Amino acid sequence: MARPKPWEVDDKLWTVFEPLLPRVDRRIRHPGRKRHPDLLVFQGILFVLYTGISCEHLPQELGFGFGMTCWRRLAEWTEAGLWPRLHETLLAGLRSPAALDFSGAGRRRSHTSSKARSISSSPLTSPQIPPRSWRPSSVP
Repeated sequence: MARPKPWEVDDKLWTVFEPLLPRVDRRIRHPGRKRHPDLLVFQGILFVLYTGISCEHLPQELGFGFGMTCWRRLAEWTEAGLWPRLHETLLAGLRSPAALDFSGAGRRRSHTSSKARSISSSPLTSPQIPPRSWRPSSVP
C-alpha cells in the first residue's frame, strides 16, 4: 500500500473541515464561472505549503486549480476566521476522553537518574553563583 502524500486530505479530516468553510452563494443574475471544489483548492494550498513553491507555479496537471485561485481562497478563508475555528475544533476532538492516552506523559527521561550524567552537567540547572572573590565589591 502506497503512503499517502502529505497534501492529500482524507475523508475523516474533510468531514471536520467542510462544515467550517464559509458559505458562498452564486449570484442569480450573472452567476459567472462555477467555483473550483473546496477540497481540491485546500489540497492545492497544502501542496504549496508543503513543497514551498509559490502559488503562481502550482502545476495545473495536479488538478488543484490555478495557483491564484488557491491564493485567493486562502485569503478568503483567513479573513473569515477559518483557521482558529479549525484549530479549536481539532483540539476539542483531541480533548475527548478516549482520544489521547496521557498515562505515560509524566515520565520523562530527564527526571530519571543516570550514572553517566550528573545533575550539575544538566542544561536545565541554574548557573552556579561565583565565589565571593569574583563578585564586585559593592555586593554585600
